[in-house]
Amino acid sequence: MTEQIGIRCALMRGGTSKGAYFLASDLPEDTAARDRVLLAVMGSPDPRQIDGVGGAHPLTSKVAVVSKSKRLGCDVDYLFLQIVPDKPIVSDAQNCGNILAGVAPFAIERGLVAPAGERTTVRVHMVNSDSVAEVTVETPGGRVRYGGDSGGEVAIDGVPGRHAPVVQAFLDTEGSTCGSLLPSGQAVDVIEGVPCTLIDNGMPVVVMPAESFGLTGYEDNAALDGNAALRERLEAIRLIAGERMGLGDVRSQTVPKLTLVAPPREGGMIATRTFTPFSLHASIGVLGAVTVATACLLDGTPGHALAQVPDGLVKRCDVEHASGRLTVEIELDDTAGGLKLRRAALVRTARLLMDGTVFVPA
Repeated sequence: MTEQIGIRCALMRGGTSKGAYFLASDLPEDTAARDRVLLAVMGSPDPRQIDGVGGAHPLTSKVAVVSKSKRLGCDVDYLFLQIVPDKPIVSDAQNCGNILAGVAPFAIERGLVAPAGERTTVRVHMVNSDSVAEVTVETPGGRVRYGGDSGGEVAIDGVPGRHAPVVQAFLDTEGSTCGSLLPSGQAVDVIEGVPCTLIDNGMPVVVMPAESFGLTGYEDNAALDGNAALRERLEAIRLIAGERMGLGDVRSQTVPKLTLVAPPREGGMIATRTFTPFSLHASIGVLGAVTVATACLLDGTPGHALAQVPDGLVKRCDVEHASGRLTVEIELDDTAGGLKLRRAALVRTARLLMDGTVFVPA
């Protein structure tokens, strides 16, 4: 009798996250069976994930499921799954722009996409939101370049060292999960006495002034993560916000995220502290940063009142977070009688950590 089943898997760092990458064909087709396998792969539910390959933190307990795309004009389909470390939850309610950074390299490594010269652009259908991203990686000599000493490496805050750049462009993320940029129909909602912007530009986020909670917005992670009263108040707001955003009962969902904002103090556009929502993010997610930056561009929002908004229709938005900053370039279009997002782009890095077989109980 076989006690364990082996499944081909790659472990990759994508941006400031880390996860297990699978070909869809290597996982069960049935969703419930797939989720049981992935919980076992990561070792959930257990806060240490001691019996799996998860890293005991939401940022290191993630999965990418990749396949040849069924969408016209796209190369691969990418389904992101968040595995909650201490709960038996596998959520497909969100995208992950950090894990996205590893999707193009993984697709090339697995032969789903052929390298095309010095740089290869992979059009990725992000299944969670039915939106598209163009991801460009360096492929000199027909192989993915992750780093080395050939020049051109970049550093991103929250990751040691310098690595080959992975350029991501998001083309149609506005309202991708909730159906509209401002799903409640207004720029400001007041929930439990706190002014909030309920917004979705690739990631459903509740953006709130840190000062509304008696905070500066510059506290370190330990001070916020250990504040039980704050966490209870934030969750109460999140549950109401989830209903207003059309997400229903979000008690067991990992969206919307919660971001506290404050005036920048390191020369950026806005300072942030983000809850994932069950723990504090060490930095900020890629699409979360895109969404928060967008909130700060909208007149009348709490974020706009605190932000240093750049001039022009192409805006470099430096979003400060606990580990540094994440720079998003947002291009706006005002030809339709009002500002509309055309494109958001940023640079991440990725690295293949392990490629082999992961084992789960039969």
